[in-house]
Amino acid sequence: MKEQGNPQINNLHCWGDIPEEDYYKLQGGIKASKSFYTSPRGLKLFTRSWLPSSSTPPRGLICMVHGYGNDISWTFQATPIFLAQKGFACFALDLEGHGQSQGLRAFVPNVDSVVQDCLSFFNFVKQDPRFHGLPSFLYGESMGGAICLLIHLANPKGFDGAILVAPMCKISDIVRPKWPIPEVLSFVAKFLPTLPIVPTADLMYKSVKVDKKKIVAEKNPMRYRGKPRLGTVLELLRVTDYLSQRLSEVSISFIVLHGSADVVTDPNVSRALYEEAKSKYKTIKIYDGMMHSLLFGETDENVGIVRNDILSWLNDRCSE
Repeated sequence: MKEQGNPQINNLHCWGDIPEEDYYKLQGGIKASKSFYTSPRGLKLFTRSWLPSSSTPPRGLICMVHGYGNDISWTFQATPIFLAQKGFACFALDLEGHGQSQGLRAFVPNVDSVVQDCLSFFNFVKQDPRFHGLPSFLYGESMGGAICLLIHLANPKGFDGAILVAPMCKISDIVRPKWPIPEVLSFVAKFLPTLPIVPTADLMYKSVKVDKKKIVAEKNPMRYRGKPRLGTVLELLRVTDYLSQRLSEVSISFIVLHGSADVVTDPNVSRALYEEAKSKYKTIKIYDGMMHSLLFGETDENVGIVRNDILSWLNDRCSE
């Protein structure tokens, strides 16, 4: 029997025991909701929204994608809450096999199908009359950044900009399986794609810098703690190789943000994206000494720096 995403919502949160509704009220009265969305291929996906308070009309729409092994209900929420406080309507979904969405945990057999899931949900959101005429942006962390670029390549005119946080356009050589492991894994994966045996360290500990934040991240009941599955790793290697060869086709306005000390995804590929993309408006921020988890795992001061850079970029794009 396949292991499915847990459909039950845990009462504990990364901020403590305060109920969600009470916590959101303390965050400037933002309006948050959660529901399930059924994708065109019949997959039941868990979704969340974070909207500005009723007294603040939204300035823009942000469609958000989390990273590998993560979900949208734990520390990820901090960023959309911040953006909702600043007037942006934010929507996100747990990807297939992640969080509370349907699928074998952390098994992503086909990233192209995940891209279509995201496109379908985000287009559904954009049909809401409340958001007609608003600029819409993609936002992705790590694997989610790669998915945002794939969404853009699949629908080049669909969004007005993209925020790419440590995007997985290439897996860092430090955590990428060494030869001959990829060749062996490719052979075995043909027969056992869901097998969780790929030898790599827990990425959370390579992503989060602050020790007390590692404790918070570790408590996430939805976080995948097993070894990466064969089929998922091969698919991510395929997709990142594909993306790294098509950086020059990127035309969307974007800001790419990366820590110089990131050992999970390669900051040099973000530099290459900035250099090669044909986008008219493009911005790059490389933060000296910062690691992979820019918007949670760093010191609060560093997180504030990254947040403000994102907000400044959004303000500029919304004033054009």
